[in-house]
Amino acid sequence: MTPTANARALQLIDDELSGVIGHLASERADRIAALAAELVGARRVFVLGLGRSGLALEMTGMRLMHLGLTVHIVGDATTPAIGVGDVLLAASGSGTTGGIVRAAENAVSAGARVVAITANADSPLAAASVATVVVPAAGKLDRSGAASAQYAGSLFEQAVVVIGDAVFHTLWLASGATADDLWPRHANLE
Repeated sequence: MTPTANARALQLIDDELSGVIGHLASERADRIAALAAELVGARRVFVLGLGRSGLALEMTGMRLMHLGLTVHIVGDATTPAIGVGDVLLAASGSGTTGGIVRAAENAVSAGARVVAITANADSPLAAASVATVVVPAAGKLDRSGAASAQYAGSLFEQAVVVIGDAVFHTLWLASGATADDLWPRHANLE
């Protein structure tokens, strides 16, 4: 591994992610705003993703908690039942992951609303959602290199982090809270 190879990899990631961000800013900003509005209006927010998408989305859950929203990570032992007034925030590149689709269907049956980040506009997850952000990224089984030269769903997962940070930043600015106001919600048991 050489510095030149690392520089090329960083440039590739930068180029691909910049392309996705540019597309989202120009073509999907209204969808991101709709997703953000659902979150800020929720009684509670439940966050669900699997694998790397789940890890990326948990970062958003943490930031939403810093804003003062009541947030639960689906699968944690202390996560309560979802219900009316709640929102399930889900991420799945394919939008067909069985556990995520079932959870979305269960959330809707319980009277909750679903918002999603996916790369598949025609997926069951998108169909269950009231606000869907579609990311123009390769699915994890796409080996064509057309949407991304990165491995598996890397570009999608990177976009999930960026979308989450954009939603947080927008909601934070709208709240009028200062960084000092949010700080007491940061973990202090490290």
